Amino acid sequence: MLKKVFKKTKIAVISSVLAMPLLAQADDIQYGITAPELNAQTYILMDYNSGAVLAALNPDQRQYPASLTKMMTSYVVGDALKQGKIHNTDLVTIGESSWGKNFPGSSKMFLNLNQQVSVSDLNRGIIVVSGNDACVAMAEHISGSEQNFIDAMNKYAAQFGLKNTHFTTVHGLDDDNQYSSSRDMAIIGAHIIRDLPEEYKIYAEKDFTFNKIKQPNRNGLLWDKSINVDGMKTGHTDKAGYNLVASATGNGNMRLISVVMGVPTYKGREVESKKLLQWGFANFETFKALEAGKAVSEQSVYYGNSGKVQLGVLQDAFITLPKGRQADVKARYELEQKYLQAPLAKGQVVGQVVYQLEGKDIAKVNLQVMEEVSEGGFFGKAWDWLVLTVKSLFG
Repeated sequence: MLKKVFKKTKIAVISSVLAMPLLAQADDIQYGITAPELNAQTYILMDYNSGAVLAALNPDQRQYPASLTKMMTSYVVGDALKQGKIHNTDLVTIGESSWGKNFPGSSKMFLNLNQQVSVSDLNRGIIVVSGNDACVAMAEHISGSEQNFIDAMNKYAAQFGLKNTHFTTVHGLDDDNQYSSSRDMAIIGAHIIRDLPEEYKIYAEKDFTFNKIKQPNRNGLLWDKSINVDGMKTGHTDKAGYNLVASATGNGNMRLISVVMGVPTYKGREVESKKLLQWGFANFETFKALEAGKAVSEQSVYYGNSGKVQLGVLQDAFITLPKGRQADVKARYELEQKYLQAPLAKGQVVGQVVYQLEGKDIAKVNLQVMEEVSEGGFFGKAWDWLVLTVKSLFG
């Protein structure tokens, strides 16, 4: 049974639901479990379902993202496919700007001038073999120019609430005004997995052949049978070092996203990522705290066409805990206002469910209105005014 508390103050968030407006902000989480030492300038380990940050080092430090940039390029492409703006069978004519010869010494899918290439192949050229030429070709096909496409990338970054990310290229080659952070990259990864499941499937493909040239996916963890990694993206430049975003499943339906940036060696980014993911699965578990559509509380509503409203969540809500501690968690809910007043929209956030372990708040989930409540008639509203006036007199 949830304990009710009336409060109108902010609560420290340790985990939350990524799909909701409030994301996990967990720089200083202390679970009492020592994280592994990693040879990286910055890293983060995030639970996909709850948004809980299990371990982090300098997670908001701005870094050169290198080809991790292509995750946002991929998001723009995948969203255009999802909306029907483009189709996998569309043919793109390769122009001067996307010709493979324009990218000497960097990763590419070896596009030829005036060649016609399908959107499907170009998308794999971006995701699987990290082709800079493919990024430019898709950007021009979707947005008319690279700059228009970059503007779309930054628009999504703003929508995702990314505070330390700005793109100036579609491919990730170093630019002093282009940066991201391990936290922001984890959030981009989560959005790809959640919003674009068909796009995410491509991240698991181990190789891609184009123009009779077969290239492997540079994410070596896809071949590691000791851990179930099914994506995401590598990156490297001289300024960035070696970067890797990886996502893996385990412990039932648990999914973790790791990001390591600024690792000194090619193989090291895989070693450090695997170390982080295995540590997470060994020490934590994620469970469904609230079920979508299932009310956790019924509250009185004033000035409405209904006197009661049910509160809950419209999407399943998850929390992440140290292994074996689920039975020790306590929960309470806190309403933003002591008395709910119409009108109330379906999905409107009116409070939080707060989870506590060992006397500390460890997670928060937004409490939502389960159905719309419109304003009531004149006489009903007058009566409710009288009721609330009396209640206020007696505290």
